Amino acid sequence: MYIPFSPPRIDDRTIEEVTAALRSGWITTGPRTKKLEKMIADYCHVPQVLCVSSASAGLELMLHWFGVKEGDEVIVPAYTYCATANVVVHCGATPVMVDVNDDFLINVENIRKAITPRTKVVIPVDIAGYPCDYELINALVAEPEVRALFQPQTPEQHQLGRILVLSDAAHSIGAQYHGRKTGSLTDVSVFSFHAVKNLTTAEGGAICLNLPAPFDLEALYKYLCTKSLHGQSKDALAKTQIGNWRYDVLEAGYKCNMTDVLAAIGLVEMERYEEDMLPRRKAIFNAYTEAFKDDERFQVPEYETAQRVSSYHVYPLRIKNITEVQRDAIMQAIFKREVSVNVHFIPLPMLTCYKNMGYKIEDYPVAYDNYSREISLPVYYNLTDEQVAFVIDAVKAAVEVEVKTEN
Repeated sequence: MYIPFSPPRIDDRTIEEVTAALRSGWITTGPRTKKLEKMIADYCHVPQVLCVSSASAGLELMLHWFGVKEGDEVIVPAYTYCATANVVVHCGATPVMVDVNDDFLINVENIRKAITPRTKVVIPVDIAGYPCDYELINALVAEPEVRALFQPQTPEQHQLGRILVLSDAAHSIGAQYHGRKTGSLTDVSVFSFHAVKNLTTAEGGAICLNLPAPFDLEALYKYLCTKSLHGQSKDALAKTQIGNWRYDVLEAGYKCNMTDVLAAIGLVEMERYEEDMLPRRKAIFNAYTEAFKDDERFQVPEYETAQRVSSYHVYPLRIKNITEVQRDAIMQAIFKREVSVNVHFIPLPMLTCYKNMGYKIEDYPVAYDNYSREISLPVYYNLTDEQVAFVIDAVKAAVEVEVKTEN
């Protein structure tokens, strides 16, 4: 049997809702997008949510709003997808990469060491759906000594008075930290709804606004709606009202709004996410862990403790005592058994773009060790128990053959 890595869940309910959107005659940003924003806000217990065209667009939009520019620094983990750092480069700022923990998540003490008077933002990343230690991160940026280093240059920076914590929660909608949902754990969080994510809209993302007082989050939401539509003072829905055609452009904004066709997919997914999607993904995670935990060749991921619960997005299995070359050979052997696996992620300093900027993987030994031994296993709603067992057998057989051959 052939097992894909992470196909989206598309069934009759999804098709019917998308068809209804198409038949409504309203396919760009409109009532379905606004409904999805409200559902996400209620689910995450945050005041305001803006849906956008991608998580990358959401992260970049917030960096621009906060005034991040050339000469500024933004701290990011070395172990993440390139988008986390790319958006910083787009603003003209410098990504300051720090090493991670054994659990793949950004090391808080390394954040502390990287803070300078130029630091404007920290972007923690919830790798594989497991939330970062936000209690420590939020406490760090609030420390008097750290606040004293902060040099605000825009009204927004003066109003916050400290480093902004912008969570890259692309993987982690539905995860929990100390009983609270991701999205509500720090100043701003951004989800991804890409095709491979737990909750998909084909392409898309959402910005969860949770900034402290005195920020007016309703006013900020309206401003971001404008900024995500070329700076135009009215969206298409408002302009369709009789006699309401006239608009203005308030700034040279961006074009990164979500459409109702995409939101239609998300509405169906939100309705069944907590009670249907997450339990199935958790069951798959548990099956993998049960199969690998007592085998000394494997290192199973942490994904649930008394304080933290994953969204079960990616199952990052590591093989003990192997090299990167051996890991690649094991993956090829798994592929030959018609099981699709992946790696999350190639660390940023190993990518040509960032190597050319002077970053070196040797400076991030934990990130490299995690990467060199990691294989992401298939996790998706329609993956059957029989298929899970087939994946487990394929992985064990590949490790048995390739490691023995190498030795």
